[in-house]
This record gives sequence, structure tokens and C-alpha cells, in this order.
Amino acid sequence: MNTAPRSASSLGVLAAVGAYLLWGVLPLYFLLLAPTGGWELVAWRVGLSFVFCLILLAITRGWRPLFAILRRPRLLALTALAGVLIYVNWQVFVLATLNGNIVETALGYFINPITTMLLGVFVLRERLRPLQWAAIGIAIVAVLVIVFAHGSFPWVALSLTASFGVYGLVKKKIGPSVDAISGLTLESFWLLPVAVVQLILVATTTGITMGRHGVLHATLLAFAGVATAVPLLLFAAGTRRIGLTVIGMIQFITPVMQFLVGVFLEHEEMPLSRWIGFGIVWIAIAVFLADLALAARRSRHAPDVDPGDAVPDPV
Repeated sequence: MNTAPRSASSLGVLAAVGAYLLWGVLPLYFLLLAPTGGWELVAWRVGLSFVFCLILLAITRGWRPLFAILRRPRLLALTALAGVLIYVNWQVFVLATLNGNIVETALGYFINPITTMLLGVFVLRERLRPLQWAAIGIAIVAVLVIVFAHGSFPWVALSLTASFGVYGLVKKKIGPSVDAISGLTLESFWLLPVAVVQLILVATTTGITMGRHGVLHATLLAFAGVATAVPLLLFAAGTRRIGLTVIGMIQFITPVMQFLVGVFLEHEEMPLSRWIGFGIVWIAIAVFLADLALAARRSRHAPDVDPGDAVPDPV
């Protein structure tokens, strides 16, 4: 029996779990960086991530794969698209965290697997099983409940799930051709002009906080690049080795942690309507996981199963 694919899959699962655990504690890290605002923080995340990736490239001598990517315009375009998507995700997530909306960020990542399935249907023309359609329908009901009962449109949650869902699709698409470090290096590089503009605007309005609030604050802020790059590198390594369906299942680690932080540590408002909305989301997740379990059981009992009946992988 060839154990290489199984070993690669195990490494992919470990990498993905590591990424989602780190993302789960990021809200606490960002809150420690006060009084640094969201726009300045994201600018430092971009710039310092790029520096960190350059250091990793130098240590690992990974310049050759990077230069190979530079000779392929299609891959360059896809890394630029990935950069735009992750920038939107970073900016929305940081602003929401600092403005007391951690629970809504958790909602976005709770419904992210549903977004992944929808991308598979509408972008890649994949077929879904009945239980998967049921999970999508229940999740849509949950969003409608939150909109109409709670009285506010969950733009934070939907922005996060849309940007990260498409980002995961792009990363999976380029995964075999772009290693994790080269990919994040290029994504950060494309965003450098945006980061520079944001720092200039912050400097001329509220003022740059780096170095003005003590050594501890400056040190924590300086590590924003590492805190940003490491989980993304782990995520990229994971998506190259396992399917997005497995990624979608593992990713519940992050929203559970964020939900607990928002409710029990930051004491964010949770009216009955929001509890109902989250309850419906968790029902959708239960249906989603039940479908995965049934599909895995069918696969074990039918080794020659038709590929069309397998769990859809939106790639």
C-alpha cells in the first residue's frame, strides 16, 4: 500500500488545524494592540508579512520557485487576485474586531463551508447531494432571521465568508504550481502600494502609533507580520494537500473560538434574535457534517464509487 498520499493528507490536516487555531486567537491579539487602529494595523500586516516572507525565502533558498512563477503571467494574475481577496478579508476582520463585532466575524466563518459549496455549484458547475442543498437552504434562512429579527444586515459576516471563500478557491486552483511562501510573498507584494497609502493617510490624520506607546506595544505590533503570515502559510500548505471539503470541516475551529471570545470575554450583545439565528446556522452545520459522514461511509463500503457521487471539491 502506498502511504505517501495518506502522509501528505495527514500533514495537510495538521497544517489546516494549526492555521485555524491561530486565527481563532487573533481577535485577542488585535485587541492587545490598542490604540493602533484598523487601517494602520492592516498596513503593518501587509508590509511586515512581505518582510517575513522575504526572510523565509532567504532561509529556505526558495528564490527559484518564486522566479519560476514570475515567468507565468496567469499565475501572477491569480496571486494578485488572491492578494485583493485576502486584503478585503483582513481589513473587514480587523475593523470588526476592534469595533466590537467579533461575534459577527464568527458568523461569517460558520457559514463559510456553505459559501464553498455554492462556489462549487455556480462557478465550477458541480452537483450537490440533497443534504448539502438542505444545509445551504437552512443557512440562508439563518441569515434572513438575523437580518429581519435582529434588524441589521450582517455585512461583516457575508463579506468575510465571500472574500475568504473565493480566496480558498483561488489558492486551491494555484496550489500545485505555487508554494506557500512564494504565494504569500507575491500576495503581500501586490498590496504594498495600498499599505503605503494607508500609512500615509493615518500619519496625516490620527498619527502612526508604532513606537509611540512603549517597547511592549511596538514589539507586539512588529510581530503582526508573523501573526499574519504563519497561519496563511499553514492554510496554503493545507489546501495543497487536502480537499476544500475537509478544509471546510476543520475551519469550524476558528468561529467557535471567536464566538467564545466575543460572548464570554468581550461580552458582546447577544439578543434572542441573534441566538436564534446562530442556532439555525448550527443546524445547517449539523446537516453539513452529517452529509460528510454519510458520504465517507458510502465511500468506505463502495471503493469503486462513481466520482460524481464523491464529496465535491470545488477545484
